[in-house]
Amino acid sequence: MNARSQLPKKGIARSAARLAAVQALYQHQMEGTPEPQLLDEFHRHRLGAEIEDMQMVDADRIHFDDVVKGVLARITEIDALLSEKLAEGWRLERLDKTMVQVLRAGAYEVIAREDIPAAAIITEYVDVAHAFFEEREAKFVNGVLDALAKSARKA
Repeated sequence: MNARSQLPKKGIARSAARLAAVQALYQHQMEGTPEPQLLDEFHRHRLGAEIEDMQMVDADRIHFDDVVKGVLARITEIDALLSEKLAEGWRLERLDKTMVQVLRAGAYEVIAREDIPAAAIITEYVDVAHAFFEEREAKFVNGVLDALAKSARKA
């Protein structure tokens, strides 16, 4: 198998990691599950598992761990950066809790994963938003992450 034929599988695994990271971050916020327990639970029971007779895509565990750990380690910084990009009168606390996790995960990758093009990160998190929300909210994710990328990744 050549490297070219592995790209789609790697891309799917990374997309699955991003979706799972948003779910893990949501669980952490709602239940306060400690990071080590959270990662273990997702590794053993969610990533690539069969849930309700559906086989889940095996996620890129390294990417999943990086996003979850990175967001939790830098949450204050990430929230401040996101708050700067929200329209006047809006606060993160006012947003849907799942939406906040999508934005946090996307923001983490934009600021910390310069090895991944910002446009690719934004596209991926817009896709994640589509898993939970309608088009209007997905466009909101696009706008906030794009504004963040423009300021965070200045040449």
